[in-house]
Amino acid sequence: MRILHAADLHLDSPLSSLPAPQAAQRRRELRDLPHRLAQLAQAEGVDVVLLPGDLLDAQRFYPQSVQALTQALGELSIPVFISPGNHDPYTNQSPYATAQWPDNVHIFSTPQMEAVELSALGAVVHGCAFTAPHREDSPLSGYTVPQDGRLHILCIHGEVAPMGRYAPIAPGQLGATGAHYAALGHVHRCSGLQREGNTFWAYPGCPEGRGFDEAGEKGCFLVDVTHQGTTAKFVPLCYREYRTQEVDISTLYQTLAGLEYSDDLVRLTLTGEAESVPALSSITQQAAPYFFYVEVTDATTLPQKLWQRAGEDSLTGLFLRTMSEKIRVAPPEEQPRLILATRFGLAALEGEEDIRA
Repeated sequence: MRILHAADLHLDSPLSSLPAPQAAQRRRELRDLPHRLAQLAQAEGVDVVLLPGDLLDAQRFYPQSVQALTQALGELSIPVFISPGNHDPYTNQSPYATAQWPDNVHIFSTPQMEAVELSALGAVVHGCAFTAPHREDSPLSGYTVPQDGRLHILCIHGEVAPMGRYAPIAPGQLGATGAHYAALGHVHRCSGLQREGNTFWAYPGCPEGRGFDEAGEKGCFLVDVTHQGTTAKFVPLCYREYRTQEVDISTLYQTLAGLEYSDDLVRLTLTGEAESVPALSSITQQAAPYFFYVEVTDATTLPQKLWQRAGEDSLTGLFLRTMSEKIRVAPPEEQPRLILATRFGLAALEGEEDIRA
């Protein structure tokens, strides 16, 4: 039995970190995901599509996104299962209840596990739904599938953890079900194929990144389940990737001169030593034509020779001694802010121009 397993589309995400034109383009690209999934299912001879939740980003949505889902899934002649998640819970007002869904789409609508038989495939799909934004009990507590010679598949939105607010599932509970495969949603990073007891499970991650915390290649799984075992193949789906590239400030302008256009969303992180604050706005403007979207961040450090001035009997020396001690005892995440404060303080003490703009 071949399964297409995708989750966490998050259609209609606001993408507020992007400028308006790029955000609108990315929303259109996300809205095309159902069509891309349907095309993949047809091309790969898939028997069942499993979509464990967060297909929509919030309970407020655009009708066009629901239409994109219903049209694309309705083009398939195979069963499709949806398990609503914490971002798109099943309620009387949700599109899962109010929209006209194709006959081949089954939407789980209760927190309790429900079993749907697929007699033509010799299989049973078991799933449930979020009906509110949070759920602190495990949907698999005490749940087992019958050992009846059929393939048993789980379709659940939740977190593999002993405790939590999003349908926590202890790893041991997955194996205790006796299911052959658990298609999970909620975690946006691809987990790869995992195993607990005789039960295989996986998170495909989100099929399109929406920020630099969702960097890299994104997609879905093609899963082949048999009584002998389970295999999973990751299939990239994303139009663009979020990625971070480090650039030593000493070679910054050579790097900018050698750029070629990329469709990706890129964060250029400046590294190396710099006495003054890099002109981030100016650097961003120079790099912008080469990327769909680019932002520049500063991770440079103060030159060692500058800290040697801490020994001076002057206001600058006193300031550097004070800041050096603060940086020394600060946690790593606070140190960049203190280095920036040191730069600003030195500029103020020595009458330098603020070139951040």
